[in-house]
Amino acid sequence: MTFDFEFPALEDDGRRSRQATIASRVFETLRQAIVQLQLRPGHPLSEAEIARQLRVSRQPVREAFIKLAEIGFIEIRPQRGTYVRLISIREVRNARFIREAVEVAIVREAAANAPDADIEALERLIADQKSVARAGDHAAFLRLDEAFHQAIARCADCDDAWRVIESLKAQMDRVRYLSLPEATPLETIIKQHEDILEGIKNGSPEAAETSMRQHLSEILISLPRLAAEHSSLFD
Repeated sequence: MTFDFEFPALEDDGRRSRQATIASRVFETLRQAIVQLQLRPGHPLSEAEIARQLRVSRQPVREAFIKLAEIGFIEIRPQRGTYVRLISIREVRNARFIREAVEVAIVREAAANAPDADIEALERLIADQKSVARAGDHAAFLRLDEAFHQAIARCADCDDAWRVIESLKAQMDRVRYLSLPEATPLETIIKQHEDILEGIKNGSPEAAETSMRQHLSEILISLPRLAAEHSSLFD
């Protein structure tokens, strides 16, 4: 198992606050590697090997494993080992269903109350998306995609609701990364974001809701084809 990025060496000094910081950084590093399919579904994970490569003790890796298991990214099999979980089609569909219900409520609130400054921030995020799309940087595009949705929640004063979405969309994130750019052209996603923003700018909750529903249904269009083309990655 190898990583395409450097992780800073952090020594475990035994203090709980520092240990928690190390564990959270290990968690984010591994989560990103799983989302971007650097660690592919079915891949075995060695606590000792990851600790060696990330230059940390085994305790924060163990804690990161527990969190990754909680969000459905890995499976810890007693006496058998730890593995990156296959992508569950059922869990992706269920997560999308719940996410749509929450985000539709968020975007309606944003369309009714979004301040001008927050609308300008959304416009800048779309401009940045266009820039990284031209450069073909899919990882950066997905980060900006997530930032766009989070910014909508912020301008609706629904940060707690966004945290709910973050906790349930783990399985969706892998499919979203896998879908770019063949299954879902970046231009299509950007146009959908522009339509959502137009509804917010015009103060039209109905238009914003319609555009958000269409946007979040995109994964259901690409999912069957992706599962067929990459059957070894799906459960």
